[in-house]
Amino acid sequence: MKINEPSRVGNVNPYRKTAAGSQASAASRASRKDEVQISTEAKELLGSVRNSEKLDELKKAVSTGTYHVDAKQVAEKLWPYLK
Repeated sequence: MKINEPSRVGNVNPYRKTAAGSQASAASRASRKDEVQISTEAKELLGSVRNSEKLDELKKAVSTGTYHVDAKQVAEKLWPYLK
């Protein structure tokens, strides 16, 4: 490998720059508070987890025989489709 311009690399120490920058950023991080942002996808997943828990409860109630259907509510929901 041949380097044509060795002076380009020169006296640059990238670690020295980041050390000074990290001290300043550490001070700014100490003064600000933590934040949490939840994405819409995560909120949807949380909703689906809650729905699956409710579904599991319904399955358990049906399998044990403790789930009862209110005939009046079923009739009210079916009535618009039968008109």
